[in-house]
Amino acid sequence: MMAKTVLVINSGSSSIKYQLVNLESGEGLASGLVEKIGEPTDGAYTHKFNGEKHTFTEPIKDHEQGLKKVLSFFDQYGPNLKDYDLVAVGHRVVQGGYIFPTPALVTPKTIQQVKDLAVLAPLHNGPEAIGAEVMTRLLPDVPQGFVFDSSFFFQLPAASSTYALNKEVAEKYHIRRYGAHGTSHEYVGSVVPQLVDKPAEGLKQIVLHIGNGASASAQISGRPVETSMGLTPLEGLVMGGRTGDIDPAVVFHLIRNAHMDVDQLDTLFNKQSGMMGLTGHGDMRDVDALRAQGDKDAQLAFDIYIHRIVSYIGAYTAQMGGVDVITFTAGVGENDSSVRQAVCDKLAPFGVKLDKEKNETRSSQPRIISTPDSSVIIAVVPTNEELAIARKVAQLAEVGDEYGNKFQR
Repeated sequence: MMAKTVLVINSGSSSIKYQLVNLESGEGLASGLVEKIGEPTDGAYTHKFNGEKHTFTEPIKDHEQGLKKVLSFFDQYGPNLKDYDLVAVGHRVVQGGYIFPTPALVTPKTIQQVKDLAVLAPLHNGPEAIGAEVMTRLLPDVPQGFVFDSSFFFQLPAASSTYALNKEVAEKYHIRRYGAHGTSHEYVGSVVPQLVDKPAEGLKQIVLHIGNGASASAQISGRPVETSMGLTPLEGLVMGGRTGDIDPAVVFHLIRNAHMDVDQLDTLFNKQSGMMGLTGHGDMRDVDALRAQGDKDAQLAFDIYIHRIVSYIGAYTAQMGGVDVITFTAGVGENDSSVRQAVCDKLAPFGVKLDKEKNETRSSQPRIISTPDSSVIIAVVPTNEELAIARKVAQLAEVGDEYGNKFQR
C-alpha cells in the first residue's frame, strides 16, 4: 500500500519552496527550493531526499522553467511521483481577502480571483497564482487547491477586524484586518490542548509566530479573537525587514519632506526597516551575534522587538480576560532561546516562570518550557504549515470546495 502524498508549493516573487508530504505520517518525504527566478544572475535549485542534497544552477527565466525543473528532479533524484500516490497539489496563498473564507480548488476562475486579490498582497498573490497556473498545465490529472493564509482570521469578531477608518472608504476598497500566517496559527493552536493536557473548549491562548515575518494571535477554544497583522502583513510586531506598528502619518511626513513615492515607501517599510533597518541585519542570529559583541544598535533593536511582543501579550491577555498558554513558533520562536527568555523575564511579575534548562534545550518536538508552578504555561510548538495545507487540499480533492467546485476526473 503506497502512502498518499501531497505536493505543497509556496511560490514567491523570485523563489519557490516545495515539499512532498506523506499524509499518513505527516512527514516531509522530499523538499526543495528554487531561488533567484527572473534575476540577471544564475538561479539556484536545491532538492533534498533521503538525506541527500542535490544542487543545480542555471539562469531561471520564469516560474514555469523553475517548476518544470523541480518535477524533473523528482524523476531524476526521487521520490518518483508515480511510485507515490500523489493525491493533490497544494498552493499556499497569502491573501484570500473577502472572497475566500475557506480553501478553494484551482480552476481558471479561482486563479483569476487570486490574481485580482494581488491589490491586497502585491508581493505574494501574483506569483502564487502563476505557480498554480503552471502546475495545472504540468500535472493536469492531479487535483490542485489553494489554501489561504487569511482564511483562519476571516472569522475574527467585527470589533477586532474593523478599522476606525471612514466606513464608506473601507467598504469600497475592502479595507479590514485580514491577518496572515493563519495556517500556522490554526495548526499550532490545534496542537496545544493535547500538549498541555487541557480541553480545547475554553482554553485561552496566545500564539507567537515569529520568523522573518512575525505575527501574534489570541485564540479562545481554538477560534481567533485577535491577530496583529492587518490589511497586509506589515502591521503588528517588529519583523526582519518590516516596521510593524507605526504612526501612519510617518507616511505623510515622508511624502511631504523626503518627497518619496509610493513604491519607495513600500520598500522602506516592508524591506528596509525592522531589524534590517535598525541593525543592517534582518536575521535574528546575526543580531544576537552583534549583541554578544556589545553592539548598542543591535541591543536597542532587540529591546524594541521584545517590547512590542510583550505589549501584544498584555493587550491580548486583557482582551481574553486571562491567558492559559503562550506558545512560540516559527524560525525565531522555535530556535532563539534568548528571545523567549527576554519575553518571559518581562512577564515574571505576573508569575510566569521559565525552566531555564528546558528553554535552552534545542528540539524539533512540541514541548513545555515553563516550570510546573508557572502562572501561565509557556510552550514551543514547531509549526508545520505544509502538513496543514496538505490535509486541507487532500480533502478538497475528495469532496470539492465550498464554492461549488469539484475536481473532474
